[in-house]
Amino acid sequence: MSDPLTQVVQLLQPRAVFANLISGKGAWAVRFAEYGRPSFCIMLAGQCGLTVDGHEPVTFAAGDFVLLPATPAFTIASFEPAMPVHIDPHSIGGHGEVRYGAPGGEPDMLSLGGAFLFDSDDAGLLVSLLPRVVHVQGSARLAQLVRLVGEEYEQQLPGGEFMRAQLVALMLVEAMRATTAGSAPPGLLRGLGDERVAVALQRMHAQPEHAWTVGQLAAAAALSRSAFFERFTRKVGVAPMEYLLGWRMQIARGLLRSGELGIAAVAERVGYASTSTFSTAFRRHAGMSPRQYACTSARLG
Repeated sequence: MSDPLTQVVQLLQPRAVFANLISGKGAWAVRFAEYGRPSFCIMLAGQCGLTVDGHEPVTFAAGDFVLLPATPAFTIASFEPAMPVHIDPHSIGGHGEVRYGAPGGEPDMLSLGGAFLFDSDDAGLLVSLLPRVVHVQGSARLAQLVRLVGEEYEQQLPGGEFMRAQLVALMLVEAMRATTAGSAPPGLLRGLGDERVAVALQRMHAQPEHAWTVGQLAAAAALSRSAFFERFTRKVGVAPMEYLLGWRMQIARGLLRSGELGIAAVAERVGYASTSTFSTAFRRHAGMSPRQYACTSARLG
């Protein structure tokens, strides 16, 4: 059976942009402007306060992992009062350790934070899958992965770019796994957390070219047609056939970007016997014809 989560991460093609050690001592506070790209941080030692705009403040403690899919403005601070220093996140890169508060001495807080980009142009898919703040507490697996990302940046060994891309993909999967139990917004992740809906999602992902009906998917989920439709729509946020259409178009975009198949073959791969019917559906989804999309992707690539 096809794994929907793996397919989504493969479509996104994530890669790390930078990772920095971040330390703090004494009284300090830092206010970051909106970044607009996915970012992550794991607390290696100590703790601090984290307040993301539009979200309740949390205590960020050793072993905790935070992923911000769209990184709105946020503040991190010690628990001692301090005037915040304002920072533009676009000015930060892989420049070694970043220090807040007192410059000398053993830090009270030590973390590793960074950001990543997607080689795919479907990066908005991640934002639609995850809550604004993914806060995973005490994940030894995530801690190991983020440490490895930091080591790859520090050591700059041959093959580092490939290693970082693989590690970031693994981090994303671990973060997504942590949200399937109910903290995710309506979407694929919440659907995968429901054992009945998950069966239908797996069927659609395994055979996107199949002419699925709501009745067939309901039978696979062992639910009546009406109960399945209501449950799927509530968990995933869209009706079953609307989700299937969206997933087919995501696959089509990836195939068109690769340039390995002609438009007719792409249409067949995602369940369209007619190229013209596929082109109409794709234009509604992407705002341009498949040919225009393929040409634009080739120029940008």
